[in-house]
Amino acid sequence: MSAMTPPPAATGTHRNGHNTLDGWRSDTRVVLQPIAAPSILGLFGFAGATFVVAAHTARWFGTTASPEFLFPFAAVFGGVAQFAAGMWAFRARDGLATAMHGTWGSFWIAYGILLLLSAVGVLTIPAGRFTELGYWFVALAAITLSGAVAALAESLSLSAVLWTLTVGAALLAVGYLTGGSGWLRGGGWVLLVSAALAWYTATAMMVESTFGRVILPLGARRAKDPNLPPHAAHLPIEFELGEPGVRHGQ
Repeated sequence: MSAMTPPPAATGTHRNGHNTLDGWRSDTRVVLQPIAAPSILGLFGFAGATFVVAAHTARWFGTTASPEFLFPFAAVFGGVAQFAAGMWAFRARDGLATAMHGTWGSFWIAYGILLLLSAVGVLTIPAGRFTELGYWFVALAAITLSGAVAALAESLSLSAVLWTLTVGAALLAVGYLTGGSGWLRGGGWVLLVSAALAWYTATAMMVESTFGRVILPLGARRAKDPNLPPHAAHLPIEFELGEPGVRHGQ
């Protein structure tokens, strides 16, 4: 978007002889650049990476060679894709999505690097107590808790994703700090629930954008978002917040 800022006073003569304000309006150019909701990609990336890694943590599968196969998916799909969604959320002026996707996308990149270093034998991941990784999850749980509280103003579905994610991260923090396998397995199960909720939320947002109306409800809390079948989808472009072509939030 490009625009000329109007002068303080609305009087005077434009170079073509017009009133200054009229000249500013006639010369202003607005370039629309609609974007899709970044959280569709972010939530799918989170859901996929969390499902695979949490299933391994919950002991659904896995051998000593598992890190060799987990790190590419965790780092790229969970990390790069979700982090990119967080950066695009800046464009959508969505502070909540920016914080959550940016935080967890960064985590998945770091976690993927950790698994890579383990896979190539540079370091060995402890089998029991892993204090350093435990503190990773302490920080993640605290930040995600803030997002879960903020999400109460957005939708019940997104809030459920973040609340279960907070609990899962907290359980993993305790598990890695104490070396308790039961805590780790419990955290893995809770994260599987969070991944399922994230998959549903992303799917609901995606089908709303393709069908042009609400198909799967999200339990939206804002009055302007009915989000009940078969209401129309959000307006793709809004102007009142000062950035044409980019809808506020998701």
